Amino acid sequence: MIILGFDPGIAIVGFGVIKKEGNQIRPLQYGSIQTKAGLDTGIRLKQVYDAAKEIIQNYQPEAVSIEKLYFNKNVTTAFTVGQARGVLMLAAVEANLPIFEYTPLQIKQAIVGYGRAEKKQIQEMVRMYLSLKEVPKPDDVADALAIAICHVHSAKMTAIINKGNSK
Repeated sequence: MIILGFDPGIAIVGFGVIKKEGNQIRPLQYGSIQTKAGLDTGIRLKQVYDAAKEIIQNYQPEAVSIEKLYFNKNVTTAFTVGQARGVLMLAAVEANLPIFEYTPLQIKQAIVGYGRAEKKQIQEMVRMYLSLKEVPKPDDVADALAIAICHVHSAKMTAIINKGNSK
C-alpha cells in the first residue's frame, strides 16, 4: 500500500510518500512544496494544487492522509492553512483517492504513543520508523511522513476491529 501524507500550509507544504509491504514501511519520496511570500494567495494555492497533482500522478498512492486543522491563536494563518488543505484535498478527490484526516493528538499517539509528545520525539521516531540517516527537513516534511505513518497504524487497527466485528 502506498500512502501520501500532507502537512498543509501556504508557505510550506510537507509531503511524504511511503510504502507499506508486510510489516515494513519505507519512504518512496518526501519533500516540500514551497511558495513565495508576497505572491497573491490564489497564485500560491494554485502552485500547491499543481504540485500536489504532480506528486499524486508520479507516485499513484492508494490513500491520502492529511493533518486536521488545528490552531491556537492566529486565525489568519488558520484560514490560509484551511485553504491549502482544501486544494490538497481537491487534488486527492480528483484522483479518486480516499482521504483520511488525523488530529495532531492522533498523530502523536500513533508515532510516539503519547499525545503530548514533543516535536523532536516525533521527528526522531519518524527517522527510526523509516530507517533514515537524518531527520527530514524542514519540520513540515517530517510531519507529513508522521501523518502517513499514522495512517498505516490507523488502517491496521481499523482492519483488526473490522475483522473482529465480522465474526
